[in-house]
Amino acid sequence: MINFRGAQFIKSATNKSEKPDKNLKEVLFVGRSNVGKSSLINAITDNKSLCFTSSKPGHTRLLNYFEIKDQLYLVDAPGYGYSKAGGKKDTLFGEMMEDYFYQNDKLAFVVFLVDSRREVREEEVDLFDFFAEENIPYITVFTKADKLNQSEKARALKEVKKHSHRFDNNDVIFTSINDKTSIDNLRKLISAKL
Repeated sequence: MINFRGAQFIKSATNKSEKPDKNLKEVLFVGRSNVGKSSLINAITDNKSLCFTSSKPGHTRLLNYFEIKDQLYLVDAPGYGYSKAGGKKDTLFGEMMEDYFYQNDKLAFVVFLVDSRREVREEEVDLFDFFAEENIPYITVFTKADKLNQSEKARALKEVKKHSHRFDNNDVIFTSINDKTSIDNLRKLISAKL
Protein backbone atom coordinates (compact mmCIF):
# COMPACT_ATOMS: atom_id res chain seq x y z
CA MET A 1 0.00 0.00 0.00
CA ILE A 2 1.14 3.54 -0.76
CA ASN A 3 2.32 5.54 2.25
CA PHE A 4 0.40 8.81 1.91
CA ARG A 5 2.10 10.43 4.88
CA GLY A 6 4.80 12.96 4.12
CA ALA A 7 2.87 14.48 1.20
CA GLN A 8 4.05 17.90 0.09
CA PHE A 9 2.32 20.77 -1.67
CA ILE A 10 4.14 21.34 -4.96
CA LYS A 11 2.26 24.05 -6.83
CA SER A 12 -1.05 25.51 -7.99
CA ALA A 13 -1.93 25.66 -11.68
CA THR A 14 -4.61 27.26 -13.81
CA ASN A 15 -4.16 24.76 -16.64
CA LYS A 16 -2.44 21.53 -17.63
CA SER A 17 0.59 23.27 -19.13
CA GLU A 18 1.48 24.63 -15.67
CA LYS A 19 1.47 21.23 -13.97
CA PRO A 20 4.61 20.04 -12.11
CA ASP A 21 7.55 18.68 -14.13
CA LYS A 22 7.81 15.19 -12.64
CA ASN A 23 6.41 12.38 -14.75
CA LEU A 24 4.03 11.03 -12.09
CA LYS A 25 0.52 9.59 -12.24
CA GLU A 26 -2.28 11.85 -10.99
CA VAL A 27 -5.35 11.15 -8.89
CA LEU A 28 -7.84 14.00 -9.26
CA PHE A 29 -10.25 14.92 -6.45
CA VAL A 30 -13.37 16.61 -7.78
CA GLY A 31 -16.77 17.51 -6.34
CA ARG A 32 -19.17 20.29 -5.43
CA SER A 33 -18.00 23.26 -3.39
CA ASN A 34 -17.82 22.42 0.31
CA VAL A 35 -18.11 18.64 -0.26
CA GLY A 36 -14.85 18.15 1.64
CA LYS A 37 -12.15 17.59 -1.01
CA SER A 38 -9.40 19.44 0.84
CA SER A 39 -10.38 17.93 4.20
CA LEU A 40 -10.34 14.44 2.71
CA ILE A 41 -6.87 14.95 1.21
CA ASN A 42 -5.69 16.16 4.62
CA ALA A 43 -7.16 13.03 6.24
CA ILE A 44 -5.64 10.65 3.66
CA THR A 45 -2.20 12.20 4.09
CA ASP A 46 -2.59 12.46 7.88
CA ASN A 47 -1.69 16.16 7.70
CA LYS A 48 -4.39 18.57 8.85
CA SER A 49 -2.54 21.58 7.46
CA LEU A 50 -1.58 20.24 4.00
CA CYS A 51 -4.63 21.73 2.20
CA PHE A 52 -6.21 24.92 3.39
CA THR A 53 -9.81 24.22 4.36
CA SER A 54 -12.66 26.63 4.89
CA SER A 55 -16.25 26.33 6.06
CA LYS A 56 -17.15 28.74 3.25
CA PRO A 57 -17.66 27.07 -0.14
CA GLY A 58 -15.57 27.98 -3.16
CA HIS A 59 -12.18 28.45 -1.49
CA THR A 60 -10.14 26.27 -3.88
CA ARG A 61 -9.86 28.06 -7.23
CA LEU A 62 -6.87 26.39 -8.84
CA LEU A 63 -5.60 22.87 -9.45
CA ASN A 64 -3.44 22.16 -6.40
CA TYR A 65 -0.78 19.44 -6.75
CA PHE A 66 0.39 17.42 -3.76
CA GLU A 67 3.23 14.95 -4.25
CA ILE A 68 3.31 11.59 -2.54
CA LYS A 69 7.05 10.82 -2.32
CA ASP A 70 7.96 10.47 -6.01
CA GLN A 71 5.00 8.11 -6.54
CA LEU A 72 2.03 10.22 -7.61
CA TYR A 73 0.24 13.54 -7.35
CA LEU A 74 -3.03 14.07 -5.54
CA VAL A 75 -4.71 16.93 -7.41
CA ASP A 76 -7.28 19.05 -5.58
CA ALA A 77 -9.67 20.61 -8.14
CA PRO A 78 -11.83 23.67 -7.54
CA GLY A 79 -15.36 22.95 -6.40
CA TYR A 80 -18.34 23.71 -8.57
CA GLY A 81 -21.96 24.68 -8.01
CA TYR A 82 -21.52 27.76 -5.84
CA SER A 83 -20.57 31.30 -6.71
CA LYS A 84 -21.53 34.72 -5.39
CA ALA A 85 -20.67 35.95 -8.88
CA GLY A 86 -23.23 33.66 -10.53
CA GLY A 87 -22.28 31.42 -13.43
CA LYS A 88 -18.82 32.89 -14.07
CA LYS A 89 -17.11 30.56 -11.60
CA ASP A 90 -18.76 27.45 -13.05
CA THR A 91 -17.75 28.55 -16.56
CA LEU A 92 -14.15 28.92 -15.40
CA PHE A 93 -14.37 25.53 -13.66
CA GLY A 94 -15.64 23.93 -16.87
CA GLU A 95 -12.87 25.45 -18.98
CA MET A 96 -10.18 24.46 -16.46
CA MET A 97 -11.47 20.90 -16.23
CA GLU A 98 -11.84 20.47 -20.01
CA ASP A 99 -8.21 21.54 -20.38
CA TYR A 100 -7.16 19.21 -17.55
CA PHE A 101 -8.92 16.13 -18.98
CA TYR A 102 -7.94 16.69 -22.63
CA GLN A 103 -5.23 14.18 -23.63
CA ASN A 104 -4.03 13.84 -20.04
CA ASP A 105 -2.21 10.52 -20.08
CA LYS A 106 -1.01 11.06 -16.49
CA LEU A 107 -4.53 10.89 -15.02
CA ALA A 108 -4.87 7.50 -13.31
CA PHE A 109 -8.47 8.05 -12.17
CA VAL A 110 -10.84 10.52 -10.53
CA VAL A 111 -11.97 10.48 -6.92
CA PHE A 112 -15.49 11.90 -7.35
CA LEU A 113 -16.79 13.22 -4.04
CA VAL A 114 -20.53 13.34 -3.33
CA ASP A 115 -22.04 14.68 -0.10
CA SER A 116 -23.82 11.63 1.34
CA ARG A 117 -26.46 13.83 3.00
CA ARG A 118 -27.59 15.61 -0.18
CA GLU A 119 -29.51 14.65 -3.29
CA VAL A 120 -27.49 14.23 -6.48
CA ARG A 121 -27.63 17.51 -8.38
CA GLU A 122 -27.48 18.37 -12.06
CA GLU A 123 -23.77 19.24 -12.01
CA GLU A 124 -22.99 15.82 -10.54
CA VAL A 125 -25.14 14.07 -13.15
CA ASP A 126 -23.26 16.02 -15.83
CA LEU A 127 -19.95 14.72 -14.45
CA PHE A 128 -21.20 11.12 -14.31
CA ASP A 129 -22.22 11.54 -17.98
CA PHE A 130 -18.89 13.11 -18.89
CA PHE A 131 -16.86 10.34 -17.25
CA ALA A 132 -18.94 7.74 -19.10
CA GLU A 133 -18.69 9.49 -22.48
CA GLU A 134 -14.94 10.07 -22.19
CA ASN A 135 -14.24 6.68 -20.61
CA ILE A 136 -12.57 8.28 -17.59
CA PRO A 137 -12.17 5.87 -14.66
CA TYR A 138 -13.46 7.11 -11.32
CA ILE A 139 -14.44 6.03 -7.85
CA THR A 140 -17.41 7.54 -6.04
CA VAL A 141 -16.64 8.69 -2.52
CA PHE A 142 -19.50 9.64 -0.23
CA THR A 143 -18.30 12.23 2.28
CA LYS A 144 -19.64 13.10 5.75
CA ALA A 145 -21.02 9.56 6.10
CA ASP A 146 -20.66 9.57 9.89
CA LYS A 147 -23.89 11.57 9.94
CA LEU A 148 -25.89 8.73 8.28
CA ASN A 149 -27.52 5.56 9.53
CA GLN A 150 -27.67 2.39 7.41
CA SER A 151 -30.99 3.19 5.72
CA GLU A 152 -29.72 6.67 4.80
CA LYS A 153 -26.59 5.12 3.30
CA ALA A 154 -28.78 2.76 1.25
CA ARG A 155 -30.81 5.75 0.01
CA ALA A 156 -27.59 7.60 -0.98
CA LEU A 157 -26.37 4.56 -2.92
CA LYS A 158 -29.70 4.23 -4.71
CA GLU A 159 -29.66 7.92 -5.60
CA VAL A 160 -26.19 7.73 -7.15
CA LYS A 161 -26.95 4.46 -8.94
CA LYS A 162 -29.78 6.20 -10.81
CA HIS A 163 -27.30 8.61 -12.37
CA SER A 164 -24.03 6.73 -12.75
CA HIS A 165 -24.05 4.85 -16.07
CA ARG A 166 -21.13 2.64 -15.06
CA PHE A 167 -22.05 2.22 -11.43
CA ASP A 168 -21.62 -1.56 -11.37
CA ASN A 169 -18.07 -1.22 -12.71
CA ASN A 170 -16.99 1.46 -10.27
CA ASP A 171 -15.92 1.43 -6.68
CA VAL A 172 -18.06 3.23 -4.11
CA ILE A 173 -16.97 4.02 -0.58
CA PHE A 174 -18.47 5.91 2.36
CA THR A 175 -16.02 8.10 4.25
CA SER A 176 -15.81 10.54 7.10
CA ILE A 177 -12.75 12.49 8.18
CA ASN A 178 -13.83 11.54 11.72
CA ASP A 179 -13.65 7.80 10.99
CA LYS A 180 -10.09 6.51 10.66
CA THR A 181 -11.24 3.13 9.36
CA SER A 182 -13.05 4.68 6.39
CA ILE A 183 -10.00 6.83 5.60
CA ASP A 184 -7.73 3.80 5.76
CA ASN A 185 -10.13 1.91 3.47
CA LEU A 186 -9.93 4.79 0.99
CA ARG A 187 -6.12 4.72 1.12
CA LYS A 188 -6.24 0.99 0.36
CA LEU A 189 -8.68 1.49 -2.53
CA ILE A 190 -6.58 4.24 -4.12
CA SER A 191 -3.44 2.12 -3.73
CA ALA A 192 -5.15 -0.92 -5.28
CA LYS A 193 -6.38 1.06 -8.29
CA LEU A 194 -2.89 2.39 -8.98
